[in-house]
Amino acid sequence: MFHAASSPVPSPRSSESEKDQHHQSPDRRSKQRDAFFDNAKYMAIVLVAVGHAWEPLKGDSRVLTAAYVLVYAFHMPAFILISGFFSRSFDGSPGKLKRLVTGIVVPYVVFETAYPLLKTYVDGAPQDISLLDPYYLTWFLCALFIWRLTTPFWKLVRYPLPLALGIAMAASATPNIGGDLDLPRVLQFLPFFVLGLNLKPEHFRLVRRRSVRIAAVPVFAFALAFSWWAVPRMNSGWLYHRNSAQELGVPWWVGPVMQLALFGCSLLLTACFLSWVPGRTMWFTTLGAGTLYGYLLHGLVLKTADYRGWFDHPALHRPLGEIAVTVVVAVAVTLMCTKPVRQALRFVVEPRMDWAFKRDATELAREREKQRPAEREREKVGAGA
Repeated sequence: MFHAASSPVPSPRSSESEKDQHHQSPDRRSKQRDAFFDNAKYMAIVLVAVGHAWEPLKGDSRVLTAAYVLVYAFHMPAFILISGFFSRSFDGSPGKLKRLVTGIVVPYVVFETAYPLLKTYVDGAPQDISLLDPYYLTWFLCALFIWRLTTPFWKLVRYPLPLALGIAMAASATPNIGGDLDLPRVLQFLPFFVLGLNLKPEHFRLVRRRSVRIAAVPVFAFALAFSWWAVPRMNSGWLYHRNSAQELGVPWWVGPVMQLALFGCSLLLTACFLSWVPGRTMWFTTLGAGTLYGYLLHGLVLKTADYRGWFDHPALHRPLGEIAVTVVVAVAVTLMCTKPVRQALRFVVEPRMDWAFKRDATELAREREKQRPAEREREKVGAGA
């Protein structure tokens, strides 16, 4: 039997303030984390980076394209579902809003500026900077900001997942939404986030059973074979969830049908993927805390390689070259999640920014309460003198 991780799943509704958590010792913070989720985040971010590296190489290999289609069918859904699970505690309180700004808005502005500048100075093609038009990977930060802001609403409605699916289906048949904030993708990926909001730790334990792990083998084998068959027959644009049916050249009603079909397939593959995630502490477990760094940084490396034409080298379009690229990118994104990188870039990815915010009233009241005994003691000493 595949048992759950020995450490309990940390509840997002912690009784400790965010400041108290920040000042805890590393050992105590690590004990509060569940190795399973850190492992899942690390493995998902490696798949994201590898999938992006395969994109400029896949045209020459039907097998690689099939693997690309398979990975794209579940890697972002899995990442978004876990993000939704850990967004359950968002309630719009001052502390949570502060974290939303420092952990999502600030890195979005920084990297939404960095990517166009990279294209301008490395590729030589001037690229305008627009905070309303997410560039390359930054769409996820924009989407996560919107999803998390709407969390209280999804916790309020009676049937959140059917409603989210309805919105995604409508978005897949609406070509006039526009590209601002990448709203088509935000809306079409929404059901995975809402599903994550409504999951509980025991739901993850269900997919981590030994029977599910065994069943995942033929499921992935069939999915890979189906992907190989579908390569010349299906438009891979459906996997990106950023276009309507009409924009993909099919009648509007195909959009909702494909949205439902892809949601079911992605959910099944996500469950199979999670069944293979180790529940115990592994050598890469601590890297799960730095997946945002790996996500944002690997794009800069891959875009640089693309602009420099490195992917055009004939050797990389052969099986050994494709394997080499896969290994190099997996190692690179792993290094980007390490502690030294996080410490060096925390000022842009996870800045404190205490100077920009008012002190929380609850925190101020707690500090005044702590100071009162000392003041009373000083008054007694003064009276005695």
